[in-house]
Amino acid sequence: MSTGTQPNGSGPPKATAQGGKKEVKILMIHGYTQSGAVFRAKTRALEKMVAKALAPISLLPTLIYPTGPNRLRPQDIPGYQPPADGGQGGEDGDQEYDWWAWWRKDEASGEYRFFDEGMATIADAIRDAGGVDGVLGFSQGGAVAGVVAAALESGRTPPEGPGGDWARKLREANDGRPLRFAVPYSGFYCPIDRLKWCYEPKIATPTLHVIGSLDTVVDETRTQGLVDRCQNPLVVTHPGGHYVPVARDWVMPLAGFIKQHAEEKPQAGL
Repeated sequence: MSTGTQPNGSGPPKATAQGGKKEVKILMIHGYTQSGAVFRAKTRALEKMVAKALAPISLLPTLIYPTGPNRLRPQDIPGYQPPADGGQGGEDGDQEYDWWAWWRKDEASGEYRFFDEGMATIADAIRDAGGVDGVLGFSQGGAVAGVVAAALESGRTPPEGPGGDWARKLREANDGRPLRFAVPYSGFYCPIDRLKWCYEPKIATPTLHVIGSLDTVVDETRTQGLVDRCQNPLVVTHPGGHYVPVARDWVMPLAGFIKQHAEEKPQAGL
């Protein structure tokens, strides 16, 4: 399986890949405080099992791991407590961490700051990959997966003007093609006005939602909010917390889902 934190390639997606196998390009969107490299490290076992499961049917998954453009500091992390000295002279005062986000929530207004910059990075990754077939995201990345899938559906119209430019750039990057599937892990619904059009009507792209029964980071109501806004969602619940499970029992449903949708024609309305 081909992977990398930096997408590569140009032009329209190729029907075949090395050895006569059909390439399935999947955009892997990391969570808040992660990076593309960190997300790949945490999902290496998942990569290998999916590739092995798809090999007998000549599908070659190619995973693309971009990194969000918004660098985070310790004080941007929920629950952060400043040091007693106010950060003066502390060893972490000027240290930069490999912590990134796709947007930053304004706690006062509830709006998403730097959202357009995050979506521009996603569009660049899609374009550099020569287009993608599916998206898999974790936590904030799971929310992004739902938004990107919706924005690429030809059956819905982005807002006119600057408010919809990010979606038009995504569509241009993927050559006007909808995604074949989207997989949010611990994803959630984004209840802001500028994204209402992404959920009304419901997301038609086939979705697999993977949820941890012991997840204390993303509230169950937020996760269910995304599930409820998808048509015919498939939901898998694992007995763990806020992470991507990589044990075989929880990866096989993902491999089967990719297998089912990788070669299907997009549904009507997509």
